[in-house]
Amino acid sequence: MPLDEAKLQAFVQQALGDVAGALTAGQVVIGDRLGLYRALAGAGPLSTADLAHRTETAERYVREWCAAQAAAGYLEYDAATGRYRLPDEHAAALADEESPANVLGAFQAMTAALRIAPRLTEAFRTGEGIGWHEHDPNLFEGTRRFFGPGYRMHIVPAWVPALDGVQAKLERGARAADVGCGLGASTLLMAEAFPASRFVGFDYHGPSIERARALAAEAGLADRVTFEVAPAKGYPGTGYDLVTFFDCLHDMGDPVGAARHVLESLAPDGTWMIVEPFAHDRVEDNLNPVGRLFYSASTFVCTPASLAQEVGLALGAQAGEARLRAVVTEAGFSRFRRAAETPFNLVLEARP
Repeated sequence: MPLDEAKLQAFVQQALGDVAGALTAGQVVIGDRLGLYRALAGAGPLSTADLAHRTETAERYVREWCAAQAAAGYLEYDAATGRYRLPDEHAAALADEESPANVLGAFQAMTAALRIAPRLTEAFRTGEGIGWHEHDPNLFEGTRRFFGPGYRMHIVPAWVPALDGVQAKLERGARAADVGCGLGASTLLMAEAFPASRFVGFDYHGPSIERARALAAEAGLADRVTFEVAPAKGYPGTGYDLVTFFDCLHDMGDPVGAARHVLESLAPDGTWMIVEPFAHDRVEDNLNPVGRLFYSASTFVCTPASLAQEVGLALGAQAGEARLRAVVTEAGFSRFRRAAETPFNLVLEARP
């Protein structure tokens, strides 16, 4: 059958757009590291010479970067003056670390994940895994920055209140474990919000725990939060009123074993909060921009991480509620429900 020429050309344009997007991601990381976006934020139209002077960078590189960013729609260009401007709405995503719209961490994390591509190519042939700890360290810091804005927006204002009776316990004073805490973004938010409670963050990755401890000290929270190196299937302690897993259960080789350990570590009336990437149960229902992001990240990070561990169940970042329910109930939990959701997250509650 002859090719549909219009369909072919449309796909080529789409593919080239994806190539340009990959290069744009690299430019965003450069702009972040050099402070180019921060210098543009709120400054009005700037010449490339002005921007280079403000950031102590070479004007010729800045000129090319600005043109590329304008072509990508990140900057606005005034042909009459030859100046570039960062719209305030774009500045909220590219220059403000505290903004819930900040996307800089996503670019940092995903460009770091791409560096594993040569080894991942071989893993496709052998089926071997690639551990989280084997990635470029920018993946760890970028993940903290990527998830941080959403966690600030949702954990304390919405997700904790959605759990049955948990907020009241934390306000009175409770014991909580944050498992797979990484650099501690979620742990620190909860510790700050509930000063009467005590939190401990667990992660198997030693360098992440060291960084989390430093961040706790910087935030003045070291009196109510601690961080320890421990695996999800073997973290210490029992009688926890709350155990949380933020965006990590699907990364584990043996999520059923991890869930059994949670059940053993909880108080009789304790709660397990599981936050996972949003996904429907069927692939065809996830073929959208959010699914594209999460399936792609899962190919580079989540699935290889699980395959590098014992069992290697490899749920993937788009596991969906039905598969997660099966994991939790197989581990022995009797109650399971969806407590909340956002376009990017499922928030699940499990009880003994």
